[in-house]
Amino acid sequence: MAHILSPVYLVGAGPGDPDLLTVKAYRLFREADVVVYDKLVSPAIMDLIPPGTTRIFAGKQARNHHMPQEDINELLVDLAMTGRKILRLKGGDPFVFGRGAEESLHLAKHGVPFEIVPGITSSTGCTAYAGIPLTHRHLAHSVRFVTGHTKDTDGLKLKWESLADPDTTLVIYMGLINIREITEQLMAHGLDAETPAAAINHGTRPEQRVLSTTLKCLAEDISTAQITGATLLVIGQVVGLADQLAWFPKAAIPDAQAK
Repeated sequence: MAHILSPVYLVGAGPGDPDLLTVKAYRLFREADVVVYDKLVSPAIMDLIPPGTTRIFAGKQARNHHMPQEDINELLVDLAMTGRKILRLKGGDPFVFGRGAEESLHLAKHGVPFEIVPGITSSTGCTAYAGIPLTHRHLAHSVRFVTGHTKDTDGLKLKWESLADPDTTLVIYMGLINIREITEQLMAHGLDAETPAAAINHGTRPEQRVLSTTLKCLAEDISTAQITGATLLVIGQVVGLADQLAWFPKAAIPDAQAK
């Protein structure tokens, strides 16, 4: 009789605040035998994993991979074959710039069942905690989610003309490394240099920092503020509402005014 494998659970941990975890994610924390987790999973969320659960760090950040993606894919298959309950814990949502599709496709290729547990992606979680609505009927009719880091070594291959839309909120993941190229290309393709822009650092966490500025000043202000680590970039007219809508204690203090 063939051994029936239990599914590998690809779970979104959200942007950092443990209160934003789904009920299903929290239940799986209590049931998992092994947790394979990313760098972007906050310490507060890791603290919810019961003592005795095996933890395997598979953290990645731009240009610094603790474990290559191919090795992570193979690890999940190997762990599944042990018969234990495996939880793959990813920051944000597994299917929003989280490589969850690559991992689930690899599991499917090897006949390993899996389940996807959505998480709150940073584009919605971090902007909400910064008081920035992604859409507003008078300011933004659409929102675009874009990666600011690709495999290309000779610049970002993005459709800049379509991104430089004054009626759209632009949310950029992993954009710190290429921030100067991003801002210069958007301005070169017609987006007003005075467009409101923000950098949300460690959004939804106690250490959250929000820098509010303009498109033309964004790269320089980020450098001056020495912002590093998990940061979401938001560009669009809705950023101008942050002063009125900031409700989270750390979100009301832009770095540029905190000196």
